[in-house]
Amino acid sequence: MRVRTAVPEDAAGVVALRAVVHPYLVGGVESTRRMIAHSPPGEDWTAFVAEVGGRIVGWASAYRNVRTSEEGVGEIALPHVHPDHRRRGLGHRLLDRALGHLLPLGVHRIRTWAQTGSLDFARRNGFSPSREVRYSALDLHPAPPAPAPPPGVRLRPLAALDPRPVYDLEVASAADEPDDIGSDVLSFESWRYDVWDNVGLDRDASTAVEVDGVLASYSLVVRDGDRMWSDFTGTTPAYRGRGLARLAKQAALHRAAARGVRTAYTSNDEANAPMLAVNDRLGYRPVASQWSCLRELP
Repeated sequence: MRVRTAVPEDAAGVVALRAVVHPYLVGGVESTRRMIAHSPPGEDWTAFVAEVGGRIVGWASAYRNVRTSEEGVGEIALPHVHPDHRRRGLGHRLLDRALGHLLPLGVHRIRTWAQTGSLDFARRNGFSPSREVRYSALDLHPAPPAPAPPPGVRLRPLAALDPRPVYDLEVASAADEPDDIGSDVLSFESWRYDVWDNVGLDRDASTAVEVDGVLASYSLVVRDGDRMWSDFTGTTPAYRGRGLARLAKQAALHRAAARGVRTAYTSNDEANAPMLAVNDRLGYRPVASQWSCLRELP
């Protein structure tokens, strides 16, 4: 068994591993290949895989977090090992490689993510659990009904919009999202890589809400076959309290179901009560939890 730097040809194996360990996450082979081959701008991103007998059984990515207002934050994203290959030291080896990549970058704080059953592993390696994130699923058969927007409100597919106004909408919507490493300050370049140019983004199902000609809310759909991920749903502060987030998400779910999606997944910080309430009303059911875990460096 060995741990090595990931290459684009690993994409299919990484997706197969993810389906076992994190079946509620949605990311196809092509989007995973792109992520490995062309790292996000400014992040010093890399990833490592654990391999046994030519089969990928572990994964971790490490990068500089450029989405936060706090300087010097690194991320080790979703380190995981196949259940059949745990307790053999692979998790520690992946973590060591990830830390070895981050330390020369001058980071002073590192965040990683752990399922509830992996919190002891995180603590033993110097990470303290911080915030819980709930993952939820929704069966789209039958599909949610198409919502009827009120007067002055228009539902628009992302395919009909230019990227810059959508970026501005996300920046305004995400500024006060609950987080443990500062507010979101994503640049347009990074947002375009992460969102607009994501090969899994379904721009026909993704839906924005326009109020009297102003983009006020939207819900993104990222899909892989008959599964989808609600990548972001948000409303600008000036238009909150009118049910627009639910309107956008219900319309996006309805359109995705009409385009062949059968199961929808999403995640929310446990402190984000308004969005959790929207998901509950739409019929989502909890399927898993993860915890953000922080480690301070000297």
